[in-house]
Amino acid sequence: MKKSFLFLADGFEETEAIGTLDVLRRGGVEVRTVAVMGKQEVKGAHGVVVKADIMLHEMLKEEGEFLIFPGGMPGAQNLSECGELMDYLQGHFSRQGKVAAICAAPVLVLGKLPLKKDIRMTCYPGFESHLPEIAVLPEGVVVDGNIITGRGPGYSFAFGLAIVEHLCGKEKAEEVAAGMLL
Repeated sequence: MKKSFLFLADGFEETEAIGTLDVLRRGGVEVRTVAVMGKQEVKGAHGVVVKADIMLHEMLKEEGEFLIFPGGMPGAQNLSECGELMDYLQGHFSRQGKVAAICAAPVLVLGKLPLKKDIRMTCYPGFESHLPEIAVLPEGVVVDGNIITGRGPGYSFAFGLAIVEHLCGKEKAEEVAAGMLL
């Protein structure tokens, strides 16, 4: 199994990043956090500082299995404004690579991709109008092919479990959920 990467920019939603990361690691997914703003310590939207595993320039040559984008503001906006990251995402997606985004990130980050008009996604309430040609559903987590989207912080564990299921199977996701009393 290849590595998956969870990207962090100043202003990220802590629950979405850390909750998802925790679920993935419990599921045995090799996932690394990646700082995209030129420093390894990244400050969340609510003041929590996290030291990323690696810097963006250290992972750009690696091929990731899943690229994961937490939301939060201005975190999701900061991710979307990182040109190197968006170029990497475009190449990954063009090779049918797997992507996951939650909260504002489905709109601000994945919205930059050439998405098919029949795709189904979810996002934080109020952002739907920014994806006018996409079927945006009010569900907590939506899986559509190689794209997983989540609605917001309260769905972080379900979002992480959807990624675990996609990579490791339903049985592993159920095992992780049971161990977390979900």
